[in-house]
Order: sequence, then C-alpha cells, then structure tokens
Amino acid sequence: MTEPKARGADWTEERGARNERTSDEGRRCLPSAPEAQRETVLRVDQLDAGYRDFQALFGVSLDLAEGETVALVGANGAGKSTLLMTIAGGLRPWRGQIALAGADVTSQPGYQRARAGVVLVPEGRRLFPSLSAEENILVPAARREAGPWTLDALYELFPMVAARRTHRAGLLSGGEQQAVAIARALAANPRVLLLDEVSLGLAPAIVDSFYQMLPTIQASGVSILLVEQDIDRALAASARTLCLLEGRVVLSGASGSLDRAALIAAYFGAPAAPPSTGPAVRA
Repeated sequence: MTEPKARGADWTEERGARNERTSDEGRRCLPSAPEAQRETVLRVDQLDAGYRDFQALFGVSLDLAEGETVALVGANGAGKSTLLMTIAGGLRPWRGQIALAGADVTSQPGYQRARAGVVLVPEGRRLFPSLSAEENILVPAARREAGPWTLDALYELFPMVAARRTHRAGLLSGGEQQAVAIARALAANPRVLLLDEVSLGLAPAIVDSFYQMLPTIQASGVSILLVEQDIDRALAASARTLCLLEGRVVLSGASGSLDRAALIAAYFGAPAAPPSTGPAVRA
C-alpha cells in the first residue's frame, strides 16, 4: 500500500518524521484519533428529496467524521445516488439540513459546495472526452484548496493515469477513466469525497486496485462516503455501513460488527433470517 500522506502544507515534514518511527518489525502505522475526538465534517439531518412529484429520500440522517469512510449499500432504486447528488448540491432537498464542518450548506449550489470541500465522483465518470487525462484532472485547479493532492502526488497514486496523461479521455479504458475521475476529484483537495459506484462495470483486478488506494486517500484527511452494491467490499472498506431501502435508512452500524444476514435482509427488504452458524464477515 502506498504510504499515507498527511493533509496540509506540512505533509513532507510529517512524512519524514514518520519514516524515523520504526521498530525491529518494520514501520508502524500511526494510531488514528479516537472517534469521539474527530471532527464531524459532514452531517445530514432528516433529509427529504426527490424529483418533481416523486419522493426518493425520506428523513435520511448520517454523519461523517474527518478521515472516516462510511459505506452506503442498497438495491437499485434505494436512493443512494440521489443522496450523494443532494449532498453535492446537484439536487435541492425538500426538507432537512446538510452541514459541512458545522456550517449550514443546505441552500448552497453545487459549485459552492465543491469549493467548500464536497466533491462527487459520479456514476458514469462524466469526463470531458476530447480533453487529455491530465487536462481533465486540472479542471478544478483554478479553485483548488491547498493540500497534499498535487499533480505529482496523484500520478504517484495512479500510475496508470501517469502513463496515459496525454491521451484523450474518450480513448481510455473504463478503469483508466475511473482513475482519472477520482484523480480529478482529489485535485480539488476535498474534505469530503463522494464515490458513486466506482466499481461498476470494471474488472475485479481494477476494482481491487481502487479499493487498495482508499486507505491512502483516507489517511490524507479526506472523509469518504462510498456507494457500493457489493456488500463484502463495502464492509471491508468502511468503518460504518448504512443500508438504504426505498429512500430510508433501515439498518446502520459498525461495519465490523454488522450481521451479514441482517444486512442482506435489509438490503432486499426481506425478514431477517435466523443467525448463521458460519464465519462472521469482518471489515
């Protein structure tokens, strides 16, 4: 795994300090701050949203701490993408509140939320096909915040993009396009990264490589809200998991302790099966 990067201008100095803190067994990871001490970066409270006369979200609430990954699972039509779009500002909520670092951003348009640090990697990537991979990544550069995700750092994280930096985005493979889309979002040095189905339609090896990068992104201080249909991947990649069903949160909890049978039942809206005697799914 690539070495985690610390957030902010002191990244180089802090990384040097980390390199000196080694044991006989090798490099040790720095302990993360206790959950209670972490700042709540994103809070969604009793959110209702929809399209014209169709309501897609009903009283959805969640919170996201600094450097935390929370997974959203649910069947097609559960409201996962609608929730991310509403948080990003692409859809105005009917009711409820969205707060970023304690500031109410509910009425802000999407471009203001992006400048404040909420960035969406949408399903389908939505790259500019006629621009090169590098030009796509540099799109948010004019409004970017200072932080660790320079172009060089992004190419280190995504070597497949570095190798294709001058190629038009429309000619890249699906995995390369997804890497460019994530790199473009990180180029804005966000506080909150919204990932919508990054594994959709990609080969398992490519998906594995993306998920191996998530701890590095998280270690830079970025909080991740991850939409994923693969329950096992969602549990393994996140600290907490929320299950949506028909626009409502029907189950939530720590990913390492959620009962898989109950989660599958909630996923499909079926009665919970009796407890399994098989091995438990661990994050």
